[in-house]
Amino acid sequence: MGKPQLEKGLVQVYTGDGKGKTTAAFGLALRAAGRGLKVYIIQFIKGGFDYGELHIIEKVPNVTLKAFGRGQFVTQIPPPEEDVKLAKEAFQLAKKVIGSGKYDLVILDEVNVALSLRLISTQQVLNLIKNKPSHVELVLTGRYAPPEIIEAADLVTEMREVKHPFRKGISPREGIEH
Repeated sequence: MGKPQLEKGLVQVYTGDGKGKTTAAFGLALRAAGRGLKVYIIQFIKGGFDYGELHIIEKVPNVTLKAFGRGQFVTQIPPPEEDVKLAKEAFQLAKKVIGSGKYDLVILDEVNVALSLRLISTQQVLNLIKNKPSHVELVLTGRYAPPEIIEAADLVTEMREVKHPFRKGISPREGIEH
């Protein structure tokens, strides 16, 4: 397996109603890969969507990405059973990847949204944080991070919308918003 490259892995949370949480996490993934760290990105809810980052990230050495979802926004509570099933699959993969200790940085993209939709439980994620190998850096992204997750984290960044072009009727642009 080789010696882990991080002496101490921390827990980071990127949350809030502003743009840039996934973008920040992907920036960190590129930075880590550029230093030879092994990165695994698991996307909750985003499977089936065509995001620009998917076109390039698989070409980056040391980065693996797996997306789960139906290509539809999840808004129902309780959510459809298929969304629960996919979130559980994503979480099982996260447990396996993190527990293996083979990756230096693991990003759980949109996991906070999965928590808010009750696709998985906050306690499950808290247990994952508590039991992660000490060298693994863990990043949790998405709106609505629960207070318990914020408390368990070492770093929390809240992206806050101050102004957004959507409010002026400007549609999301390929290559910028997706």
